[in-house]
Amino acid sequence: MLRDITIGQYFPGDSIIHKLDPRFKIVITLLYIIMLFSGGNYICLAVGAVFTFGVILLSRIPLKMFFKSVKPLLIFLIITAFLNLFLMSTGDVLWEWKFLKITDKGLETSIFMIVRIVLLVMGSSVLTYTTSPITLTDAIERLLSPLRKIKFPVHELAMMMSIALRFIPTLIEETDKIMSAQKARGAEIDTGSFTTRAKNLISILVPLFISAFRRADELATAMECRCYHGGEGRTRLRQLKSAPRDYIALAVTVFFLVLVIVLGRLF
Repeated sequence: MLRDITIGQYFPGDSIIHKLDPRFKIVITLLYIIMLFSGGNYICLAVGAVFTFGVILLSRIPLKMFFKSVKPLLIFLIITAFLNLFLMSTGDVLWEWKFLKITDKGLETSIFMIVRIVLLVMGSSVLTYTTSPITLTDAIERLLSPLRKIKFPVHELAMMMSIALRFIPTLIEETDKIMSAQKARGAEIDTGSFTTRAKNLISILVPLFISAFRRADELATAMECRCYHGGEGRTRLRQLKSAPRDYIALAVTVFFLVLVIVLGRLF
């Protein structure tokens, strides 16, 4: 399961999505999230699905990588489905047993929410899959640069977000190694009752926290040795420049957003 987590990973490429200005990609991602939550029917969701899979095809990243990003959320999806399935009391009853009842409205809502969450995760993953952490940091800093006038630590915030994204795959790999080492020593992590499993997690969490603090200390030392003192007077190796394709991509996203809003009002 841990190896299926792809959050924070970057897949180099030369697709049109990779070449987009990261500032525009962040804005497009925000508009995409608004798009998914603007429509409350399946027609709007279908439009969002067309936009999602169109972007995935243009990114030239294998579709299985996007399904991997959804796999760690299976438990959350199942819980969401059950809550909407059994707690929705409106509509025609399809199945009933004692206090449990499934209605057609609950079934429809459950399917709708699952599809919406899956599209949300897959579409948002395009941002990190096609943008390197360093470029993403520069884009966040540039977008938040007006906040500097009120003494907001824009550079520090962008740096923290970049480091967090960068170390997610590293911590996942470290967790997998610790679990393998504990299993080799005879620890039963995947067996036993829920309480037993929770207690066995201590043997994983303690070494993981120690490793995380050690890496943080090593990173802080390395930054100090390189005379890092924040964003004041700092220059960039790559300057962000917008191109016509960025405005075209933004216009297409706005078009889909307006289409979803209009379809949501009509149907």
